[in-house]
Amino acid sequence: MSGISKRLPLPSTMLTGVVVALFLCLASSLPSSSAFVGPFDRPNARPQTFLLSQVFEQMVDLPPSGSGLSAKMKFEPVLDVPSEIVEIRYKVPFGLDVAPKNNFAVCTKDGPGGEKVGDVLRYTSQWTLGLPRGDGVITTAMSFSGGISWQCSMFDVMRAKRWEDVVAALTSNVEQRTDEVVLLFERPLGDGDAYKEE
Repeated sequence: MSGISKRLPLPSTMLTGVVVALFLCLASSLPSSSAFVGPFDRPNARPQTFLLSQVFEQMVDLPPSGSGLSAKMKFEPVLDVPSEIVEIRYKVPFGLDVAPKNNFAVCTKDGPGGEKVGDVLRYTSQWTLGLPRGDGVITTAMSFSGGISWQCSMFDVMRAKRWEDVVAALTSNVEQRTDEVVLLFERPLGDGDAYKEE
């Protein structure tokens, strides 16, 4: 049988299997998202419906002061009453009176920076070790060589799994890394109760 080839027909069940496998491969490569993702990671949080105009949008200059880095933040309120975001900066070292209450980090004492009793801590600057950021030649080389350094980001207090994670984020703001800490509090407007006792 040299030089002669014979084409064998594929059984229809095998052909159907190949077509289905190809379809599944293509379908799984399409981008997808779930419309059923809850707004909070906390089991006791109450999902709330907010209008688009009630989403907080804030530009935050990241520490250290004068770094030129900023974060554009967009997040939903967590309080059951109308509220606002208050940005507070302290020079390090700093003191802060917050405690866990009803799954929130709640301010327990008015502070010299402007935080008030009942304010809910939403974000704090935090320092973590990571690969250099940027798209330049030096940052690319540092990434490949394993060069890590301290980097600042905004820690979402509502996503913390444990109170110790909040404390670790707050206490990562030390003089060896930065000259200031940035705190974002959600404050109820007017005389409304910030959260309901359970």
